[in-house]
Amino acid sequence: MALLQTIALKRYFGDTRAVDNVNITIEDREFVSLVGPNGAGKTSLINVITALLRPDSGQILFKGRDITRTSVTQRVRAGIARSFQLVNVFDDLSAFENIALAIFSREGKTAHLAALAHLDTEVTSEADRVVDQFGLAGKRNVNARDLAQGERKLLDVALAYALKPKLLFLDEPTSGVSTRDKGQIMDTIASVVRGEGITAVIVEHDMDVVFKYSDRIVVMAQGAILAQGTPDEIRNNEQVAMVLLGTSGPDAFTRRD
Repeated sequence: MALLQTIALKRYFGDTRAVDNVNITIEDREFVSLVGPNGAGKTSLINVITALLRPDSGQILFKGRDITRTSVTQRVRAGIARSFQLVNVFDDLSAFENIALAIFSREGKTAHLAALAHLDTEVTSEADRVVDQFGLAGKRNVNARDLAQGERKLLDVALAYALKPKLLFLDEPTSGVSTRDKGQIMDTIASVVRGEGITAVIVEHDMDVVFKYSDRIVVMAQGAILAQGTPDEIRNNEQVAMVLLGTSGPDAFTRRD
């Protein structure tokens, strides 16, 4: 049984077909990249799957159960979480407090949340472990607003991870960071999700990142699935190269610079 399956999923905005009859299957423990030009529908598809947008028609199945009409909260509880292209953290809280807040929320604990994290040994222990897993131990008590952009990106992913998802969507986890930092960010993310057996779907524009870390790549264009396959299959797909790069032929991806 697939972990996630969409069936004829559609979401239109007037004449714009943001998600156009999308059938996609994500298997357990896969690391999948979702790519395509700007406006291809990648984020809209994730927004529909994570209940930030309602579909116009179609179905979403998670672990074989129809979740098409369930809420964001219900999907998080079922095991679906996400990070955002624009970092979604609390700037006035430390890295540790942000993560503790996510854990409190997951557990349904509401008593002053992160402000009382130090009084809850279970939360403290887990939050410290997550801080360490994401390479933020040295910035444990630093407010999020004072973290470097790459560190903020990792913290945003750590918050989603702290919800203990089975399926984790990451929307451009390396955007806005230096080329040097991209590898460190992706190495950390890949190590955590693969080590914990989490299925990950990332939206990413950097094809070097996509080819290096993906088990499978799904290419979208104009709201629909254009192609999908292994990194080698996508690298050698001339139609994909034309859509993404505006050129095709042998080694189009390696000679794009």
